[in-house]
Amino acid sequence: MGSSVGALPEEWREQLEEIDPSWCPAWPVEWQRCFHLVRLHLETGGTLPTSPGNVVHQGEDLGRWVRSVRLGWDKLTTVQQWMCENVLGIKSASEDEKPAPRRSQADKWAMNYEAARQFYEREGHLRVPRKHIERIPVDSGDGSRDGESGGDQEEREIKLGAWIGNQRSRAATLTPERVEQLSAIGMRWA
Repeated sequence: MGSSVGALPEEWREQLEEIDPSWCPAWPVEWQRCFHLVRLHLETGGTLPTSPGNVVHQGEDLGRWVRSVRLGWDKLTTVQQWMCENVLGIKSASEDEKPAPRRSQADKWAMNYEAARQFYEREGHLRVPRKHIERIPVDSGDGSRDGESGGDQEEREIKLGAWIGNQRSRAATLTPERVEQLSAIGMRWA
């Protein structure tokens, strides 16, 4: 149980909830402030701001806040979700609207390795010119490569020459598995 320092007497809490049922000191003050500013904006005839910079009120970017609520829906409490949906008309962002997850370093290494493997299979060596860019098909996220299902093939440009040079210079810090993977496709380490 937390400290009672600064806790409101139960009677005061009930009185505040009578004035505003959505009052809740457990949520960040910034969240509460933006919620109320959006509510006031809607009550005065405004439309729901959905893009950053759309509506700035009392120094708060309400469009940015609405967007962050929609994208971070799963991080809200059930009550916050209910309030946003039923009081403000905000709904969770669809999967199409959510930004793609950031790639981890391991994912980036794997993508570069895939480009190196592709180059090796085509050229028979890994003597890649420093400025060479290798184009590789991009996974569409459904397990198939773009283009295999008849759609437009999407490619990613990999700065393979620079990456190969960097791997060579970092050979001492690479994991044995990575050294082995690169050696297997013709990496010259010196």
